Amino acid sequence: MSGRPAPRVAAAHGRGFTIVELLVVLAIAAVLMAAVPPMISAFFPGVELKAAVRRTAASLRLAREIAIRTGADAALVVNVQERSLELPGSHTVVLPHRLRMKLNAASVEQIDAERGAIRFFADGSSTGGVVMLGRADARGGYQVGVNWLTGRVRLAPWEGP
Repeated sequence: MSGRPAPRVAAAHGRGFTIVELLVVLAIAAVLMAAVPPMISAFFPGVELKAAVRRTAASLRLAREIAIRTGADAALVVNVQERSLELPGSHTVVLPHRLRMKLNAASVEQIDAERGAIRFFADGSSTGGVVMLGRADARGGYQVGVNWLTGRVRLAPWEGP
């Protein structure tokens, strides 16, 4: 035959990973996936604030849409102490406790010192109000306002304390 040696087949025990090695890698990946999201919000605190502002605006727009669609009043209850937004019977959002929150709402919609509502009517109008959100460790933030006449929800910077 020719002077070449026959090709060697690699031994099966020299290739691949053991089940223990795979489990260790999966455990490390799980720990990293659990640890990374809080680290991101710690490194980029503005991201958490902007997400809370968007969720607040979305909750107000949802309340307006429900009022128009059903033909009945819909009120979004804002709890400043709990940092929550509640649309009774439908939707509740809890915002991070690291944020500051203030509410300016119509006096007839103030439930108590910590809770008030912004009410929308069937024609799309509203009692109006402003929810102000900011980081606890910084001045200013954003305000989410509702125009009483049109019910339109708008975002704007807030230069408050």
